[in-house]
Amino acid sequence: MQFIDITDDFAGQRIDNFLRARLKNVPKSMIYRILRKGEVRVNKKRIKPEYKLQDGDLIRVPPIFMPEQENQAPISTKLSKVAELESCVIYEDDHLLVLNKPSGTAVHGGSGLKFGAIEALRALRPDARYLELVHRIDRDTSGILLVAKKRSALRKLQEQFREKTVKKYYFALVMGEWKASSKKVTAPLLKNEVNSIVRVNPNGKASDTRFKVLERFEHATLVQASPVTGRTHQIRVHCQYEGHPIAWDDRYGDPRFDAYTKKTGLNRLFLHAANIKFTHPSTDEPVDISAPLDALLTRSLDNLRKL
Repeated sequence: MQFIDITDDFAGQRIDNFLRARLKNVPKSMIYRILRKGEVRVNKKRIKPEYKLQDGDLIRVPPIFMPEQENQAPISTKLSKVAELESCVIYEDDHLLVLNKPSGTAVHGGSGLKFGAIEALRALRPDARYLELVHRIDRDTSGILLVAKKRSALRKLQEQFREKTVKKYYFALVMGEWKASSKKVTAPLLKNEVNSIVRVNPNGKASDTRFKVLERFEHATLVQASPVTGRTHQIRVHCQYEGHPIAWDDRYGDPRFDAYTKKTGLNRLFLHAANIKFTHPSTDEPVDISAPLDALLTRSLDNLRKL
């Protein structure tokens, strides 16, 4: 039998959503089953799935026995691949932490992935009361990822994202010469729900990205991209739309450019979430965090300067 004391951080959250976040490896159907049967009690009383938690509540959760699954990798094996995330924390306080996420690491499990960055953090920090993603970045994109350590911080940070007061800046290596030193690209984006490919389409959602040239090379340009809106694959598609696809973009890129940049040692998407500016959810002070490029991207730029 497990007993959980509810603090103000979780007040207002539905009991079913709380248990789904808390019991990550338990199927959703099983969570709703024990709720329906009254096996989960709050303050010794039966509750419905939509019950909203209150500060001071005491939850009783029964023992849950899961059938063993064949061919399931042990947690230690998974952790060996993602333990580096602990060393990727570039900022942390009592309310949030910021990762410099490596390329190739999904932010969460799903679509055939059992283990993402947030699951890894929870496994690496079993005593942490609360860890939730504030936002998401693509699996192959490296750089800044915000994680809330309190539900109150999550609410306030996500509100800033909705109000578009968070400023995000990415570094991207694109094909050819980006002529304008600065430019705003406005092009509506429509996502194909079958294959998840995003295209510029007049029937799509309004999408704006600001670009600024950082460095020019013979056949490439390093740009800073700042998305005003937050559409799926927005920066990648806007670069393609402008005729300057990002290096090693397996969906929207150009194989000729990939072959050229391969000479620099590059072998993955050159898109990095480099900087973020927001208001601290507790102190209301401005926060400005930068994440350095990893060794591969830094070396690639150094080699590009020699070509």
